[in-house]
Amino acid sequence: MKSIVIKKIYNFRLLVTLFLFLFTITNSFIMADNLPNICSRDQNPNEFTILSYHEIADKTKTLDVTYAVTPTNFEQQIDWLIANGYHFISIDDILKYRKNEKKLPQKAVLITFDDGYSSVYINAYPILKKHKIPSVIALVGSWLLEKEKVDFGGNMIDRNEFLSQSQLKEMVASGLVEIASHSYGLHKGIMGNPQGNMQPAIRTRQWLSDKNRYEDEKSYEKRVKDDLAKNNQFLKQYTGQEPRVMVWPYGHYNKEVRKIAESLGMAIGLTLDDGSNTVTTPLWGLRRILVEHTMTLQDLARNMMIRNANFTDDARVTKAAHIDLDYIYDPDPVQQESNLGDLLERLKKLGVNTVYLQAFADHDSNGAADHVYFPNRNVPMLADLFNRVAWQISTRTFVTRVYAWMPMMAWELPKNNLASKDIVKTLQVDSSHLNMGYPRLSPFSPKSQKVIKEIYEDLAKSAYIDGIIFHDDVTLSDFEDDSKFARIQYKKWGLASNVTKIRGDKTQFQKWTRLKTDYLDDFAMKLAQIVRNEQPGLKTARNLYAQVALNKNAEEWYAQSLSQSIKHYDYTAIMAMPYMEQADNHKEFYEQIVNNVKQEECGLERTVMELQTVDWRKNDEPISSEELSNTMKDLYDLGVNHIAYYPDNLFKNIPNTVQMEHSFKQKSPYMNSPTPNNTTPTK
Repeated sequence: MKSIVIKKIYNFRLLVTLFLFLFTITNSFIMADNLPNICSRDQNPNEFTILSYHEIADKTKTLDVTYAVTPTNFEQQIDWLIANGYHFISIDDILKYRKNEKKLPQKAVLITFDDGYSSVYINAYPILKKHKIPSVIALVGSWLLEKEKVDFGGNMIDRNEFLSQSQLKEMVASGLVEIASHSYGLHKGIMGNPQGNMQPAIRTRQWLSDKNRYEDEKSYEKRVKDDLAKNNQFLKQYTGQEPRVMVWPYGHYNKEVRKIAESLGMAIGLTLDDGSNTVTTPLWGLRRILVEHTMTLQDLARNMMIRNANFTDDARVTKAAHIDLDYIYDPDPVQQESNLGDLLERLKKLGVNTVYLQAFADHDSNGAADHVYFPNRNVPMLADLFNRVAWQISTRTFVTRVYAWMPMMAWELPKNNLASKDIVKTLQVDSSHLNMGYPRLSPFSPKSQKVIKEIYEDLAKSAYIDGIIFHDDVTLSDFEDDSKFARIQYKKWGLASNVTKIRGDKTQFQKWTRLKTDYLDDFAMKLAQIVRNEQPGLKTARNLYAQVALNKNAEEWYAQSLSQSIKHYDYTAIMAMPYMEQADNHKEFYEQIVNNVKQEECGLERTVMELQTVDWRKNDEPISSEELSNTMKDLYDLGVNHIAYYPDNLFKNIPNTVQMEHSFKQKSPYMNSPTPNNTTPTK
């Protein structure tokens, strides 16, 4: 697997450095109470764990040392699994289990090998035979077909480095090895944007530089289907076994390619997604632990325990910068690349592991997005920039999560768009009342819903992201929405036909408030699912007004609820900005928010305190570095896990990089863990 193509794969190998303990051959040293205390979305037990190996070779003989495990380490890992009560299973065992035809043993493990290296036959197969261990080997047809040299990520590698036909047939005949498809020729990078980033061919809509456009959906799906069908046919002829398992190159896949694989008889898909394999994990999205050359027995033990305890990467503390892409964009491509380079260097120094990256632009500053930074069907594109910046951040910095920062309703569409006039209608505009003050499309309009869904679908297909953070526009005041579309919905809810009448009845008003809150959150979840079809591991976050976390009556004003937000979204980013809220006592302001968050189930685990770095009421006067640092320390002392800040100005060094890195280091990378000494990106 080549680093130029691979997107960051989250794993927990760093967790070992967080605990200083003496390793013994048993796993009794790993107790559940030593693991981070997080709130898992999936409470079902882990059913089986899948390990993903690549080369089994010494460092001097490996093609890619990052994913090569020495024969000695491989044998030690197998011995450790056996000694600690793990039982090896096959694909047949999993299928029979899912059909309720057979139970799986406790602590079940499936062994897999990607890419088809000859070292697997030489160094791993004898151990598999010795212990009668079933395994899966994923093969790239185009590599096997070569007679002399294989194009391996731009390097020409001797064909003998990969399994021969006789070796494969011998292993298949043993009954221990199942052949899987790893694509015929999609285990490579293709041009994913006009700037030339090479991105996984299986999921990228290719940038056709000669035609100055992206390939269309029909061409994309045909390209993938032709490739996978060709590999199945080739492998059946070459090994005598037709694949029923698809191992996604670089771990990337989406709804479209998953359906293609299923249509070709490969209902099982092996990924590199984070987390356990539970009853809710679909066969087409089985998760694996990526075994790297640095994995020790301690690492393996902790990884196995983490899966058995059903923990995920959610244990990682959020240290986030909210980035305006407007600072990077420039009509001059040279200057734009220079700005991007400055941002990447800045991110390396800030100490952040998460970026909320703006995907839209608001040229007229009226609060509604009138342009975006990605190709789409409905909103003018200012520049095809989001994919480029998100990819560079993810592969060139310490950042492990990139979220697309997107409005949900606040879109100012071109006038010729049929949904452009379907806007939220406010009964009154009173400066003393909490009205939003900027235009939004009515979430009750079918035309608006269609356009918004298309915008999110286009974003999902155009970029690689780890999450969506919804803008603060997921809200309706207690005087909104009185549009004709909203009135139709109110009648369906059994309410009066307009806002005035609803407001005149206390019972209806309370019901209306709750229903609006749920409606907005449900719509956000539908949008997230559209993106998740392309980005299966997608996380969700949303900006929440501080008053919602401070005042129980605020749900009436905003149609936002702290408790409902924590239940719906993976993270709720509370805009804890005392200068904006004109709070008299800032320390009490923060303490009250945190105390209210603590009252909610999983409150501290799923909320982000988003701090302001400038005072907008004083012409963007910067908040002092000392104040920011003291605030972050106080919040961490109060038990806060996740902190973000906004805005970030790379040209004025706001906030100060040295101070922010120091402040973020006050908190360990994982919840309830001491701070490790980690100073290099895990790329």
